[in-house]
Amino acid sequence: MKIRHVLTRSITFLVMVLVLLVLVPEGMMLVTGVKSPAMAVLSESMEPAIKKGDMVFVHNMSNEPFREGEVVLFKVDGFEHLIVHRVIKVYEHRDTREIRILTKGDNNSVDDRFLYASGQLWLQPHDIIGRVAGYLPYAGWPSVFISEAYKVSLFLLMKDVAEWWKHYNSRSTMGNNVTTADLCGLPP
Repeated sequence: MKIRHVLTRSITFLVMVLVLLVLVPEGMMLVTGVKSPAMAVLSESMEPAIKKGDMVFVHNMSNEPFREGEVVLFKVDGFEHLIVHRVIKVYEHRDTREIRILTKGDNNSVDDRFLYASGQLWLQPHDIIGRVAGYLPYAGWPSVFISEAYKVSLFLLMKDVAEWWKHYNSRSTMGNNVTTADLCGLPP
């Protein structure tokens, strides 16, 4: 009877975890209208306002005009991660009424034009995914840890390949015949 009780509790726990991992993000997407309603900040570019490891919450782009000083989430072509930065300038063209937005990280010395696509000097409203509604300090550290661990493992892999290449080149330049067994690290 005790085993049955433990199994029932274990299955209940697993179902609850599954519901939290699947339904909560889906519910947040429905409520906020944003594909990425919560995300971890992976850099120090917004310090001191928002720190690396904080979790930011984003809501949909209402019809409200953009304002200088608000923090937005945007995606740049060719850049892997979404970016959370502050709007520093909003420009509306007199004739076309086209809106253009310039952003900058609080901790950066220059605006974000170097991040935008080649030749792009301003963001347009369709580039912006959402507005930051708030943040939760430290809640994003698990994501930061995973991202940093990935970078470290990639660096170590590249270092191992470089060491192997250096070893391979030193053997092949000495006039030795290098075999497939040598390349795979197998004994002769």
